[in-house]
Amino acid sequence: MRYLLLTLFLCFSLNIHAQVLNAESLRKVTDTSGFSGSAGLNFALKRNTNDFLTISSNIHVQYKMHEHLVLFKNDVEFQKIEGEKLENNGISHLRYNYRFHPRIAWEVFVQGQYNKVSLIDFRGLVGTGPRFKLSTSEKYKFYLGTLIMYEHEELADGITPIQRDFRGSAYLSFSLYPTETISFNSTTYYQPKLSKFSDYRVSNQSSLTISLFKNFAFSTTYTFLFDQAPAVGIPNSQYDFTTGVAYFFD
Repeated sequence: MRYLLLTLFLCFSLNIHAQVLNAESLRKVTDTSGFSGSAGLNFALKRNTNDFLTISSNIHVQYKMHEHLVLFKNDVEFQKIEGEKLENNGISHLRYNYRFHPRIAWEVFVQGQYNKVSLIDFRGLVGTGPRFKLSTSEKYKFYLGTLIMYEHEELADGITPIQRDFRGSAYLSFSLYPTETISFNSTTYYQPKLSKFSDYRVSNQSSLTISLFKNFAFSTTYTFLFDQAPAVGIPNSQYDFTTGVAYFFD
């Protein structure tokens, strides 16, 4: 079961082009201390203003010690847009988690990313807030998070000025484990600008993972994003459909 949990959370639980990181995807549920992690390779067909063929790789490292948990994620993605040249995107995420109650943890994170297709030259985030465990069953798990984050964003549309804002970030996540080899995970985020609630992002990521054999799993993931105020020329809604495999270690 612990192998299936990791591959569910890692075999692309982060989608760079979707722009909103699924932080739940970074977690490995374990009672043991020390290092663990994974490396994944993914293929995707995407559509926003154009059609895309995408290849992405991701590396995740986690360190757990009693109530303390540190997560690091680094992803690189290459996209080919309707026969044009390859473009690369990237994202790095570092998160610290302190569990001070069996059902409550406090988190702090920093994140940096760039995305040429979505005209994001740079987006930096720093955030903090509590995370609540809503269930105790091993067959299904529910979590709720309510965070606040500072965002610095530079867009390459030639019109939008540099954005420096505070945003909320609320999410609801659930995981289902119908068998020992099949898992389903879904996380929905709502991220409004605190000074202007009409400027918000909503995203959902849902993943189905099937364990192939020891240390390997197959995963297919659907991601949807609605951004009320993207860069000029970029559509409000985007979606990704990603398929890949992951190798994990601990």
